[in-house]
Amino acid sequence: MVATGNPTKLDFNNTEIAFRSKSDKDLEKAYWLFKMVANTTLIKVGTPLTNFALNIGLPIQGIIRNTIYKQFCGGESIEGCKKAIAELGEGNVTTILDYSVEGEESEESFDKTCMEILQTVVFAKQNPLISFCVFKPTGLGRFDLFAKLDKKESLSSTERLEFDKVYERVNSICQACSEAGIKVLIDAEHSWIQDTIDDLAREMMEKYNKQEVIVYNTYQLYRSDKLASLKADFAYAQTQNFYLGAKIVRGAYMEIERERALEKNYPSPIQATKVDSDKDYDEAIRFSLDHLNRIGLMAGTHNEDSSRLLADEIISRNISPKNKHVFFAQLLGMSDNLSFNLAAAGFNVAKYMPYGPVKAVMPYLFRRAQENTSVGGQTSRELSLIIKEKTRRKNQK
Repeated sequence: MVATGNPTKLDFNNTEIAFRSKSDKDLEKAYWLFKMVANTTLIKVGTPLTNFALNIGLPIQGIIRNTIYKQFCGGESIEGCKKAIAELGEGNVTTILDYSVEGEESEESFDKTCMEILQTVVFAKQNPLISFCVFKPTGLGRFDLFAKLDKKESLSSTERLEFDKVYERVNSICQACSEAGIKVLIDAEHSWIQDTIDDLAREMMEKYNKQEVIVYNTYQLYRSDKLASLKADFAYAQTQNFYLGAKIVRGAYMEIERERALEKNYPSPIQATKVDSDKDYDEAIRFSLDHLNRIGLMAGTHNEDSSRLLADEIISRNISPKNKHVFFAQLLGMSDNLSFNLAAAGFNVAKYMPYGPVKAVMPYLFRRAQENTSVGGQTSRELSLIIKEKTRRKNQK
């Protein structure tokens, strides 16, 4: 398909483009999977049961691999993701390789994760279909260590050495990306460890974003203070003469954040309403585009209105849809109607592709399933699009 760069041709209901890479069998599997995810009771009960079955060694990995894992993950290794990467590439969508092993807290596991991410950098340098690398800071250091730093508590000598190692891991990844010319996203996490992550990200941007945008920090706009953070970081980047990398998302931990704020009796960092989140998100898009010569924008969103807004703004401002400072991003297995229709219209689009051994990636998949049940309308939207495409194909036969 010829890339037009014309959002008037964008039709997020075009399921032929959205599901072009899926066979009838794949579509049927996706239908039943989203039907299952839509059942909140099933997710709440099924998650601990599946975890239990995996932990005691029941032979259910094959079932998981062919259902939820296949929908949302690229493979068990970088090599195993090649087929999924190529399939996305056929639709002009690039890949963000995301090593999604979570919940491991040993120095050995942190070193292993760091080495794995460095391997994604090597692979990205050789494969033009990889547009970004990514890491989650708590994959490289203990959550409680980040929390202690956020509370401005003094670290013991052992903890100081421990954090030095965290810094070295983060720096080694950012340095490797800088040398390879590969962009890297630093994921956002819970509010009570985010200040430390922001400080690290700012330092890495100041170090490696002098000539171009390499390092991106993540701004969760469901927090009431993050639009201000984005603007403050840009002002700092201006004074220190570096490019700001800004991945803007709504956020992934809303219910946990509100529950913790209530439990510990402090004001919730979460916006009072979804309207407030949407307003700040769209303002973040406009602010970033206002300063696109000095900001790299990655709009991570499954929201059709925000995607349409960004596409419209790009065209109305006479920005090239292929401008290297603007990317749309969605998760693998979700919102294909956004990803592939945007790509078909000529925009830069990337998919987060989680990968890793089935059992090790399950905490990520459980979290993703629970998030889906709490995002109003997301699962029903996926289902309606799948049903529409199934009907279209049936009528064509």
